[in-house]
Amino acid sequence: MSSGRADLVITGAQVYGADGWSSALAVRDGCIVAIGTEDEVRDQVGSAVDALHLPGRLVLPGFGDAHVHPPNAGRNLLTIALDLHSGRTEYLAVIAAYAAANPEVEWISGGGWAMEYFPGGLPTKEDLDAIVPDRPVFLYNRDVHGAWVNSRALEIAGIDRLTPDPADGRIERDPVTGEPTGTLHEGAAYSLADRFLPEPAQADWEAAILAAQRHLHSLGITAWQDAWVTPGTQQAYLALAGDGRLTARVTGALWWERAEGLEQIPSLLARREDATARGAGRFLPSTVKIMIDGVLENFTGALLEPYCDGCGGHTDNSGIAFLDRDELAEAVTALDGHGFQVHMHAIGDRAVRNCLDAVEAARTANGDSDHRHHIAHIQLVQPVDVHRFAALSVTANCQAYWAQSEPQMDELTLPYLGADRARLQYPFGDLRRSGARLAMGSDWPVTTANPLEQIEVAVTRVDPENRANPPFLPGQRLTLAEAVGAFTAGSAYVNHDEDDSGTIEVGKRADLAILDRNIFDRNTFAERADPVAEARVEMTLASGQVVYAR
Repeated sequence: MSSGRADLVITGAQVYGADGWSSALAVRDGCIVAIGTEDEVRDQVGSAVDALHLPGRLVLPGFGDAHVHPPNAGRNLLTIALDLHSGRTEYLAVIAAYAAANPEVEWISGGGWAMEYFPGGLPTKEDLDAIVPDRPVFLYNRDVHGAWVNSRALEIAGIDRLTPDPADGRIERDPVTGEPTGTLHEGAAYSLADRFLPEPAQADWEAAILAAQRHLHSLGITAWQDAWVTPGTQQAYLALAGDGRLTARVTGALWWERAEGLEQIPSLLARREDATARGAGRFLPSTVKIMIDGVLENFTGALLEPYCDGCGGHTDNSGIAFLDRDELAEAVTALDGHGFQVHMHAIGDRAVRNCLDAVEAARTANGDSDHRHHIAHIQLVQPVDVHRFAALSVTANCQAYWAQSEPQMDELTLPYLGADRARLQYPFGDLRRSGARLAMGSDWPVTTANPLEQIEVAVTRVDPENRANPPFLPGQRLTLAEAVGAFTAGSAYVNHDEDDSGTIEVGKRADLAILDRNIFDRNTFAERADPVAEARVEMTLASGQVVYAR
C-alpha cells in the first residue's frame, strides 16, 4: 500500500486481483499502488490526476501472448492478409486488387490462406497465373508451413518437374506429368523465400510491428513472445524500443537455422549481448526458437507411427523431424548451458517426445535451471509423456483456438491420424491435472489473436462461430480461471516477467485489460448468458499508459 497522489484511479469496476475481487485500484508511475474498495483506495492515494468510473466493467491483467508473429502478421496487414477473408474466390479478388493497386511491387507477397478452401488443401498456380501472370506471387498459408506460388515464381526459383524435393520439404506435383502444381511445403517454401523474396527494409519492419502492436493492444495484449525473430526484425524491435514506440513488453525468440547447427551459437550470443548493451528495456532476445517438425495437415508433423491413408490403412510416411533426436538434445543442452530459454515447435507425438528428451538431456548435463523451456502447439501427445512436462519443468505453450472441430481438423487431420491418435490431441486438461504449467499463445496470423476467442475454446472446446457444434474432446477443457490464468500469469511466467506482471497486485506494472462485461458472472459456461468471446476490450493500459481505447 502507498500514500500520495495517484496518476490514475479506476472505480466502480470489478477488479480480478490475485487476492480476490475488489472494486477500485490506483496507478502511479506506471505501477499499481493500491487495490481495494473505492474508499480504501481513496484513503491511500487521495485525489488522482485522472479518474475512471467504470461500473459493470471487468479489469483483468493485460494478456500476454506466448507465441505470436507480429512482424509477419503486420506485413500481411499492410500487404495481403488472406486470414481476414474466406474462400478461393474472395482470396483471388483480394490478390488481384493488391496487384493492380501496387504495380511497382516486384514480388506479390503476403499470406494467411486456409487449406480447407482448396481440394486436398492444395491451391494451384493456374489460379494465380490468371490474375498475376507477369510478376512472381508468393503467399504463405495461414500456418506458415506452406506457400502458394504462381508459374513466374517457380520459374525464377528454377523449380520444375526435375527439381528434387528438399530433405525438409515437399513440392506438390501433377501425378501424371510431375510438373509443380503451385503448392510448396516446409523447406521447399522457405528456401524460395530466403533466396528470392526481397528482404523488407528496416522501416518496413518497423511499420509492420507497429501495425501489429495496434491490433494486439486493441485485444488487451500488453506483452508477447515473438516466436520468429530474425536479424532484420531484431533491429526493428530495438529501434522501436529505443525511441519509445514499442509500448508492449516483448521477449524475442531468435530463429534457429537448422542447417547451421551449433556453429550459430556465437552469433546468437552476440545478438543477445547487443540488445542488452543497447538497454532495449521493452525488448529482450533471451530465447531461441527451434522448429522440430511441420504440421499434420501436410503430413510433415513427426509421428511415432506412420500416417493413416484416410481409408483405413497406413502409409509409410511418419512425417519429418527437422532435427533428429540426438541433434536436438545437443542443441538444447548447448543453449541451456549458455543461459538461453528454448522455445520448441512440436506438433506430432514424436516431435513432442524428442523435445522432452532434449530438455531431460540438458538437465542431466547442466543441472536444473530456471530458463523455462517451453513446447508450443503440442497437438499430439502420448499419455506417457504428459506427466513429463511437470517433472522436467517444461511449460506447455497452448494454442487453444486449434482445439475445436473445424474443416481442417475434420477433413485433413482426423482421417490421417486414425481414431486412437485423434483422441490424444491438445490434452490441455490432462497437462493441467498433471501439474504442468500452461501458457497460451495465438500463433497469429495463423489464427485469431483475440485472447477472448481463444479462452472460450479452451473452456468449451467449441468454435465460437458455431456454438451448436459438439465439443472437441471435452474431457480436455480448462476452467475459465485456468484459461485466463494461462493467458496472463502463465505467459508472464514463461517470459520471466511474473514478478512485475501477469496478475493485479500492488507493486506490479499497471498492465491492464478492461472489458465491457464480467466474463466470470456465472459459475459455468453453460449458465452464462454472454459467451466469453462476446466480450470486448474497451481499454488497454501498458505501464499505466492508455495504449488503446475503444
